[in-house]
Amino acid sequence: MKTNYVIISPVRDEAEYIGQTIESVVAQTVRPMEWVIVNDGSTDRTGAIIDEYAKANPWIKAIHRTNRGFRKAGGGVIEAFYEGYAALSRNGWDYVVKLDGDLSFERNYFERCFEKFNENSKLGIAGGGIYHQAGVHLELEEQPLYHVRGATKIYKSDCWQAIGGLIKAPGWDVLDELKANMLGWETRSFPEMQVHHHRYTGGADGGWRDSIKDGRSDYICGYHPLFQFLKCVRNVVRKPYLIGSIGLFYGFVSGYAKGIPQVDDKELINYVRHQQLRKLTFRSTIWK
Repeated sequence: MKTNYVIISPVRDEAEYIGQTIESVVAQTVRPMEWVIVNDGSTDRTGAIIDEYAKANPWIKAIHRTNRGFRKAGGGVIEAFYEGYAALSRNGWDYVVKLDGDLSFERNYFERCFEKFNENSKLGIAGGGIYHQAGVHLELEEQPLYHVRGATKIYKSDCWQAIGGLIKAPGWDVLDELKANMLGWETRSFPEMQVHHHRYTGGADGGWRDSIKDGRSDYICGYHPLFQFLKCVRNVVRKPYLIGSIGLFYGFVSGYAKGIPQVDDKELINYVRHQQLRKLTFRSTIWK
C-alpha cells in the first residue's frame, strides 16, 4: 500500500549540510508527495542550494523568508514550519514530517519508519535515533524512548489533528509528545534507525546557551521542580558536564523569576508532573 506523506523543513545557514539532507530524501525508497523547504533568512548559500534542487525535483518547493538577523529559539523554528505548512499544495497525506537540514540517513529510512506505524495503530509520533560523529564511529545521543527528537519527527495525521499541531514556543518538541501520550497515543524513537546529525545538538548556539534554552523549555513545559533538580544533578556527568547542569538550572529557575508564561494547558502540566513523580517513585511511566 502506498504511503502518502509530506515533509516540511525549516532551515537556516545550512549550506554545509543541506545538500546531504536533500540527497538522502531524493534517494528514498518511498518518496514524499511534497517537500517544502523553508529558508529561514539564511546568510550563506542555503537558499541557492535549495533552489537548485527544487528546479530539478518538481515535488520540492522552496520558500525564502527575510533574515530577522538572529536565531529565534523554539518559536522561530515553528513559525517557519507553519509558513511551510500553509504552502502545502497536496492533500490527503497520511503523515507530516518535520525534518532538519543537517541530517543524512539510509535510503530506506522512511520506509522502515512507516512499517513501525503499520505495526502499531496507536503509534502517533515516531522517528529514528539521532547519532553524531565521535571519532571514527557514530554515537547515539541518549534520550527517553518516548521522545522523538525535533530534528526528525513523523506525525500520523490522526494524531496531528488530535494534538492540534505544534505550539509556537521553546519546548514544542516535548509538549507535542506529552499531549499525544495524554490523549492515548504512543510516541517512540527507534535507535536502530540511524539518523546522522552532522551538527552536534546545541552546536548552533553553543553548549551554555543550549543548556539555558533546554532549562527554559522544561520550565515552559511545566516540569516538576524536584524532577528538574534531579535532572540537573544527573547531567553533571554528561556533556557539557557541570556548565550544562548550571545552564539547565538557570534556564529553569529564571523562568519563574521572570514570570515567563508556561504552556496554557493545566491538564497537560498536571499530566507531565504526575508522570515525573511516578518516575521518581520507580513506577511505570513514559519516562523509561
